[in-house]
Amino acid sequence: MALASGMRLGSYEVLGSLGAGGMGEVYRARDLRLGRDVAIKVLPSEVASSSHRLARFEREARTVASLNHPNIVTLYSVEDDQGIRFLTMELVDGRTLSQILTPGGLSFTRLLALAIPMGDALVAAHERGIIHRDLKPGNVMVTRDERVKILDFGLAKMTGREEHGDATVTASLSREGSVVGTVPYMAPEQLRGAETDARSDLFAFGIILYEMIAGRRPFVGDGYAEIASSILRDAPEPLTAVRLDCPVELDRIVMGCLEKNPRERTQTALDVVNAIRRLQKMVESGAPEGARASRAASIAVLPFVNRSPSADDEYFSDGLTDELLNVLAKIQGLRVTARTSAFHFKGKDVTIPEVGKALNVATVLEGSVRKAGNRVRILVELVRVSDGSHIWSETYDRTFEDIFAVQDAIAQAVVQELKTALLGGTSHGDAIGRAKAEVAVAAKGRGSDPEAHRLYLLGRHLLGRGSREDTAMAIRYLKEALDRDPRNALAWAELARAHIIEGGHGWVSVEVGYGHARDAAERALELEPDLAEAHARMGWVQMYHDRDSRLAEASYHRALELSPGNAEVLRGAGMLARTLGRREEPVDLLRRAVEQDPLSAVAYHTLGIALHDASHFVEAEEAYRKALMLAPQRILARAGLSMALLAQQRGEEALAEALQEPQEPFRLWSLAMVHHGLGHSAESDAALAELIEKYSHDAACQIAEVHGARGEADQAFEWLNRAYVQGDAGIPDTIQSPSLRSLHADPRWAEFRRNIESTAA
Repeated sequence: MALASGMRLGSYEVLGSLGAGGMGEVYRARDLRLGRDVAIKVLPSEVASSSHRLARFEREARTVASLNHPNIVTLYSVEDDQGIRFLTMELVDGRTLSQILTPGGLSFTRLLALAIPMGDALVAAHERGIIHRDLKPGNVMVTRDERVKILDFGLAKMTGREEHGDATVTASLSREGSVVGTVPYMAPEQLRGAETDARSDLFAFGIILYEMIAGRRPFVGDGYAEIASSILRDAPEPLTAVRLDCPVELDRIVMGCLEKNPRERTQTALDVVNAIRRLQKMVESGAPEGARASRAASIAVLPFVNRSPSADDEYFSDGLTDELLNVLAKIQGLRVTARTSAFHFKGKDVTIPEVGKALNVATVLEGSVRKAGNRVRILVELVRVSDGSHIWSETYDRTFEDIFAVQDAIAQAVVQELKTALLGGTSHGDAIGRAKAEVAVAAKGRGSDPEAHRLYLLGRHLLGRGSREDTAMAIRYLKEALDRDPRNALAWAELARAHIIEGGHGWVSVEVGYGHARDAAERALELEPDLAEAHARMGWVQMYHDRDSRLAEASYHRALELSPGNAEVLRGAGMLARTLGRREEPVDLLRRAVEQDPLSAVAYHTLGIALHDASHFVEAEEAYRKALMLAPQRILARAGLSMALLAQQRGEEALAEALQEPQEPFRLWSLAMVHHGLGHSAESDAALAELIEKYSHDAACQIAEVHGARGEADQAFEWLNRAYVQGDAGIPDTIQSPSLRSLHADPRWAEFRRNIESTAA
């Protein structure tokens, strides 16, 4: 039976439903005796109604309750009231690991930090003779402060009832031949109904680790029968092939857990967790051997040098570089430095080793372009960073009409060389075939008209300059390209980006800019549903204009699936996770963005924001300082740095940084905050008054933040509501703003959130 909010079960008051699991309905409740919130799980009727099964359940519950480990959810009691049998357990506020996993996998720093406590929990349980038998991401909770808690230890065995994806099956309690567990995470012996032991948990742990690294499970299929068949039959693809930056030692650890024969599998959880700890120490110490994967799967595409007679043809050489970079970035497992960082070296006299060290890559692709009339000569060479040797080089003399074939040939050669000569791939013929197939998939979305392609490259080049005039000209060229070739999905996606820039900078109205952006992104997706750039642009519109976090999350999830190494996609997904009120997930995504784009001020700036939100103030300071080192006049970086310093109680340093913020509204915002923190009431009032006087229409969210930081709830809500009415683009950022956390307990905050969500709906 379902329990209603306010219902009493013994000394517990039901507060609301938390969901349903294989072992029954789960509720949040208040323990009225001890004054604490707990989780209540109502037992399935087939257990509660059987005296034999109930007696065995209670015996085994006592064993589980004896587990006292920081990474295992505590079972408090088994109780009976009004004929309802229920468990009371520790309540964990957080998100399941399944909600945290992202396409492309987690960063290795976070992955290891989560894996070790999971392993510790298995060690503690197995030492007491307790097997989980249903270990899966949905049974692993991660709290806001990144503590790991495993749910339902031993309960699979106690209830004999478990979920199989969307289906629930019931088996006899601990009867030989029964199948207990969740199919995608079951060991072969579980699927066969054979005897299980602690090594079955290790198989499930291996699948979870694989999914955390790769962003997908090792065994897949359409339906449970195909998945089960894959588990019993297939060898998982090596993680060093799926994600080529995967440490070799980590691949070995996971594959040891995934041996199909329990006798050949890693034998104890202690062996697994000790190996992970050794790997973590090696990674932290920077040890090159075994700790890290070969960097051979990493590449930077340097801006091709324009050798054409006219300097005006630079757009073409830059555009060719961009095209190659974007195609290579979509190759699974290949880490490609993002454009901002690669173009940092344009026109600079630097050596290949210097580039490799700065960008942390093993190979560099460089070249030159000479365009004369309708003919193009392209020279390219792939260089090994470690010794400067040439891995591959080629010269292409073609007509302009052959430019697509040239781009594909270069990309195929790079992929082929990296996956054979450097990574020990398969035969030469196989490598060529696989490279062609991968590049063909990665190159989807471009048009077929060479002149339209030239206009598209020119539009992208102008858009990169960033001024209002150049953006308007870029839109004109992109539209001309689409007039000639309306099926060019990449040009539609780039047009969407241009309109987002227009609307975001206020060069046209928000409605006009984002409206045109949505239309262009929708057209791109109609033409090419698997275009990562189009999904990312649509996600941005949904996040910052539509305020529809549900749709935005779906768009960014798909973009990450299609291009997990794209720095722009990672940044957008990270900022979305921030607006959803998450704390560590944005940090994880934005760290990955920095790895892809290590010389980007934008990447470090957004990472600084996420680190500050997660209360990592020292790291936030470091990120802001790196952003300023790369772009000393970057807007909001000084203001952000001042907030990180203020949080560390370094008020005078914070004030010095706030005074240097180049954009006045953000300077006034940070000054009002810092002066308040220093106890300078008059100065804080003066800065706030000037901010209101000059920027009440454009800075309503910032004004609300100042009032929130000063404890002035009424004024804060007044300005938040004004921002909502004005359609302020900063509203999504207020959800996680540290300055507004004092308002979260106020009923008006819930109403404000509902208003935002109802607008999106």
